[in-house]
Amino acid sequence: MAEWSLVYEDFDPEQQGLREALTTLGNGYFCSRGAFPWSGPDDVNYPGTYLAGGYNRLATEIAGRDIWNEDLVNMPNPTGLTFRVAGGEWFGLDKVTLSAFRQELDMKRGLLTIALTCKDADGREMDVGVRKFVDMANPHLACVEVSVTPKGWSGEIEVRSDLDGRVTNWGVKRYRELNSKHLEPLGATTFVGEHNGEEMIHLAAQTNQSRLLIGQAARTRLYQDGERLNVAARAVSEDGYVAQHFTVSVEAGRTLQVRKLAAFYNAKDIAISEPDIAAQEAIDRADTFVNLLEAHYAAWERLWDRFDIVVEGDERVQMILRLHIFHMLQTLSPNTVDLDVGVPARGWHGEAYRGHIFWDEIYILPYLTARMPQIAEAMIRYRHNRLRPARLAAQESGLKGAMFPWQAGSDGREESQVMHLNPRSGRWIPDHTFIQRHVSLAIAWNCWQHFVVSGDHIFLEHRGAEVILEVARFFASLAFKNDEGRYEIHGVMGPDEFHEAYPDAGEDEHGLNNNAYTNVMVAWLVSTAVEALNTLDATHRRELRDKLHISDDELALWEDMSRRMKVPFHNGDIISQFEGYEKLEEIDWDHFRQKYGNIQRLDRILEAEGDTANRYKVSKQADALMLFYLFSKAGLARLFDRLGYELTDEMWNRNLEYYSARTSNGSTLSYLVHSWVMARTRPEEAWSNYLVALKSDIDDVQGGTTKEGIHLGLMVGTVDLVQRCFTGLTIEDGVVGFDPMLPSALTLLKLRMRFQGNWLDVALDHQQLAITVSETWSRAVDVSVKGARHSLEPGGTYAFQLASPGTMAVQ
Repeated sequence: MAEWSLVYEDFDPEQQGLREALTTLGNGYFCSRGAFPWSGPDDVNYPGTYLAGGYNRLATEIAGRDIWNEDLVNMPNPTGLTFRVAGGEWFGLDKVTLSAFRQELDMKRGLLTIALTCKDADGREMDVGVRKFVDMANPHLACVEVSVTPKGWSGEIEVRSDLDGRVTNWGVKRYRELNSKHLEPLGATTFVGEHNGEEMIHLAAQTNQSRLLIGQAARTRLYQDGERLNVAARAVSEDGYVAQHFTVSVEAGRTLQVRKLAAFYNAKDIAISEPDIAAQEAIDRADTFVNLLEAHYAAWERLWDRFDIVVEGDERVQMILRLHIFHMLQTLSPNTVDLDVGVPARGWHGEAYRGHIFWDEIYILPYLTARMPQIAEAMIRYRHNRLRPARLAAQESGLKGAMFPWQAGSDGREESQVMHLNPRSGRWIPDHTFIQRHVSLAIAWNCWQHFVVSGDHIFLEHRGAEVILEVARFFASLAFKNDEGRYEIHGVMGPDEFHEAYPDAGEDEHGLNNNAYTNVMVAWLVSTAVEALNTLDATHRRELRDKLHISDDELALWEDMSRRMKVPFHNGDIISQFEGYEKLEEIDWDHFRQKYGNIQRLDRILEAEGDTANRYKVSKQADALMLFYLFSKAGLARLFDRLGYELTDEMWNRNLEYYSARTSNGSTLSYLVHSWVMARTRPEEAWSNYLVALKSDIDDVQGGTTKEGIHLGLMVGTVDLVQRCFTGLTIEDGVVGFDPMLPSALTLLKLRMRFQGNWLDVALDHQQLAITVSETWSRAVDVSVKGARHSLEPGGTYAFQLASPGTMAVQ
């Protein structure tokens, strides 16, 4: 089971925050960090609980001005459970001496276990065990079991099971100067279940700005060697807190098991009257721990049947891939489909980035769409539901269409911070990253790619086309035609993020001109907008044009822009990241590496030295090279040709070499993109970059960021790279194309994917590609293997020798 388990064989306080993030449990509705159930927030532990879309907005005075921030709220921890030997201290690893410790995240079954042996200050030895799961079968439930086995002693143990609404947001050190008290208690007490007749506890609270009501309830039962005990509870309650205390006699060698089931609801849930009532009713009628666990296992088995990717040749690579899939499914699962939530950059695993939604779905949705497109569509629905504020944002800027925010949260307004703290200098710096208008391009891209893969015309008719058209309208109003007949876009930022302005810009002058990534993507967008409109049937096309008041002149403008967007170049055939890039200074990389070692965040280093990254040819992450990531070489060449530019193999390679040498990889996404674009021409370097990307969170290569929340875009991007890059998977004009490039370190790759509602099973090694076409297909599926076209009938398995892809064998 090594390929299915993340295991820690010791307790390391310095690594506990990281481990809590990596062993977080969730079900797409809420997540609970992998903290010990007996722990509270301190310098080692942080038992955070996060509800999908659970935001609240507060103001903090910084530098004489009120700064508003919307945060993902740390909710009451429903799984708090601890014990003590009667009269002693409450259990904690800082109060005992460990002789054995093992923590295992079982990804196949969604179960976190801990097994330890310790002695307390009085020399009493005991085995302590934990089993915890956040129920995938019932998204409102979480369950935890703590077991204690005395070794060579008997006595009394006191158990405490609580719900604590006094928590604050305290998980990110650099945010601690900000207002962090988001919850108001509404009630916390015991109640007796109408169904089971047991005394249980419940807690009601609400966020203090968004007024989101939440309700939690918990049932605690005690067992000895599997037999249920009848133990009376003593209740303790105060404002925002309620607990039950149980005192029980224990004997040497006999195991006390304490099983806590907790329910969690909020006012946005469907088919409930009120969340506190719903939580009480759910926990009153909840099944046993054992039966819930079995249903939870079965739910995970169904998910892995769809989502697993098998690789052979490197056991650790396989394990980390599954870890990444696991965390995606804890953030975005079938339980997410009916929620009004987006794709959080850091999962629901911590408070970094305040739980905001950026553009990370561009790395995530391709993998989701190919397996469970209804989840991907729900993420696009989140954007479509916020078209109105996106339109208002464009209008307020004197523009048309829809301008989506760089950082989004609850209601679709721009949530980007206006000041950010440089932890290296300790200074609060103005933040202008909100001018990354390319986020709207990513949203439109996701809409079209979802349609291409799913073939869902209803999605295109009701959501996708409208988003694409409104984003096209926005960029058409942002662009202007120069004297040479080319369209330009000024005052934006590309994905790089290090460059917010030109070196000689005034204090109020922000943004860059003709960012190549933005301009080329706009050319793709306006062409695709016309295609999306023409893909609709005549009735829907007429209705949408009437609804959005799209004129023939507007369509003609888009057609012209698709052929006349400006792309800047320098040094002959180097695509300029933005106009004027060639005028920036080269940076002395060796000097900064010798001085600082890790220079991924050169922007912070330079600011601390009184300098700015705006002066230098240095990028945080792939910018121009994002075009090479999103488009195939042939596809990008066609796009450039439509614009009247040339893109040759030599240009592709020269641009790759040029920009990879000038990127600090301040975002680990950069390793992912570089691995993808190097895969064919520099396979060894590509694999090296891939391993860095793959291990970035599990090894915390950025030195402390993962404990604040996993990097979901990177995690799922590494899985999607296996899915699409290693197989050479493309979908164009209804043809599923494969042009494999399996790394030498791997010997076999197996995966499943859905295309237009039907399944394909793919197996790839270095000699052969095998494709199994599900019998559910109503027609033959057209595929291309290394350029050779084939038509595959349903119900068959077809093998292609990669040395001669034109030859096909039916198995």
